[in-house]
Amino acid sequence: MSPNGSDRSSRRPMRRVLPQALIAGLVLATATGCTSEDFPRLGMPTPVTEEAPRILALWQGSWAAALATGVLVWGLILWSVFFHRRSRTKVEVPPQNRYNVPIEALYTLVPLIIVSVLFYFTARDQTELLETSDEPDHVINVVGFQWSWAFNYLEPVGVSDEYAQDAEELASIPDRMMDRVPDDADGVYEIGTPADRDPDTGNPGPTLVLPEGETVQFIITSRDVVHSFWVVPFLMKQDAIPGHVNSFEVTPDRQGTFLGKCAEMCGVDHSRMLFNVKVVSPDEYDAYLQELAEKGQTGFAPAGIEQTEAAVNAETNEGRS
Repeated sequence: MSPNGSDRSSRRPMRRVLPQALIAGLVLATATGCTSEDFPRLGMPTPVTEEAPRILALWQGSWAAALATGVLVWGLILWSVFFHRRSRTKVEVPPQNRYNVPIEALYTLVPLIIVSVLFYFTARDQTELLETSDEPDHVINVVGFQWSWAFNYLEPVGVSDEYAQDAEELASIPDRMMDRVPDDADGVYEIGTPADRDPDTGNPGPTLVLPEGETVQFIITSRDVVHSFWVVPFLMKQDAIPGHVNSFEVTPDRQGTFLGKCAEMCGVDHSRMLFNVKVVSPDEYDAYLQELAEKGQTGFAPAGIEQTEAAVNAETNEGRS
């Protein structure tokens, strides 16, 4: 068989496979179940806090950069395939270059620039998202434990003479965080179990109630192993580490009940560490705190273990432990 005949026969399967591959790609792109409103978020849920759009913008920008890089690389590959393929009439091996200094410098420098730009925007947004105010509207201690969550509402509810500043259960929280809690915060709490269900939705786990439009600062602690506090539509999560205290702040801007879960493999029942976040009006939030008080859930659930020496040294002020 002639070389030309061999080339033609080798190209025929490709002509059959290429349309099939294109159809399969089109099916995958259109059968994901995304609506026109979902597609711009690129898989992210709808943000429900004032801070979450910053995370969404970083996610979208990263995808845009990745797509632009991919188009460039794919374009260069296709250009090489089509314009530098072997000629039908010339079968000799083309000149071989051992190295090309400008090209090698380019493909070393460009990735460094890409990574540096992504690092800059990530560090900028992370700094903004972890910034906490000295006088938030509300402070809530989120406690992770095997295999559920407890929520200490460090609020002046007016139902007890035990105040957060003096509570033994909160002794592991450093002074710099407790200083943000009102002096007359007597507080109420909720302790969950994996068998709990949200009364409105039936979703598993305890329910954390937050007020719409008001700043909520979370103080995150753990009693046993590392957990991770993740409210899915907040678009961010924060670890609960034994012997160390983390915090972050959000302002919910949409009412509703949203799913939360532990995002750190913490043991055999990790998958059952689910919870709910219910965003309500400020009046409904105050009524909920009174409801907990009427149930006798006044005071505080134990926040966590004593801070480690490394964690104490990391605090700007000496820890309370």
